[in-house]
Amino acid sequence: MFGLFKKKSVKDKLYDQYTKLTKQAFDLSTSNRKLSDQKTAEAEAIMKQIEAL
Repeated sequence: MFGLFKKKSVKDKLYDQYTKLTKQAFDLSTSNRKLSDQKTAEAEAIMKQIEAL
């Protein structure tokens, strides 16, 4: 209840982006391998940003 209006930190936002991209990459892995690899690379770049924080 007390965390209802709490804003997300930058790390939480990046982690949400990372999970979204990995899910998209997984969904695309059966239909378009090239696009799946691209999404995976984007997700890895975001993970490096998370680790830097």
